[in-house]
Amino acid sequence: MLAVRNLTKEYRSGGGALAVLRNVSFDIAAGETVAIVGPSGSGKTTLLGLLAGLDTPTTGAVLLDGTDLAGLDEDARARLRGDRVGFVFQSFQLVPTLTALENVQVPLELRGIRDSDARARDLLERVGLGPRTHHFPTQLSGGEQQRVAIARAFVNRPRVLFADEPTGNLDGATGEKIVGLLEQLNREDGTTIVLVTHDPQLAKRLGRSIRLADGVIIEDTGAPTRIAAEAVA
Repeated sequence: MLAVRNLTKEYRSGGGALAVLRNVSFDIAAGETVAIVGPSGSGKTTLLGLLAGLDTPTTGAVLLDGTDLAGLDEDARARLRGDRVGFVFQSFQLVPTLTALENVQVPLELRGIRDSDARARDLLERVGLGPRTHHFPTQLSGGEQQRVAIARAFVNRPRVLFADEPTGNLDGATGEKIVGLLEQLNREDGTTIVLVTHDPQLAKRLGRSIRLADGVIIEDTGAPTRIAAEAVA
């Protein structure tokens, strides 16, 4: 699902270059659930953005579902994300003037899909928010807002879901529910999940951890967690 080859990301700083990632390489198979871990400033969020095609590397390549992102312009990367990628941000990024249902419908309506109402309602039911479809974000708890964000990320049936600290703003019990929800959707839909986390217990649950320090991989541990073969098909 993901092939990362000699990935380097540098930013100009003063008169020189600051390397945030240096020669990072790994593969992630379809159906894996993988945590990217490491201390603050190690390059985790930068790596996630590169994997999702939200940013471009200085050198190296990311192949997402067989497509080399470096060979696409921004419009083509946006189309690829719309077709194959879901993204859950730490800050939820819900539209405050839209209801939970309308927030989930947005990606489908942008693609001109007509049955957006039925698909969005189904996902909100699956994340336990069936009775809250017409509530606005300010009327929802933090955990409920995150569940809306997850439903929105899954509404396009993505091949891969990226999540940046999906439990970082939540209390322990709510975070546990969010992790269980991601695991459930992974099993049911066959979605590859890659997430950044500071939580060692969450990383342990995912089975595989890629640990960064100073922009390089220092450890890649754990047997990949695979969903059932029939779910992938």
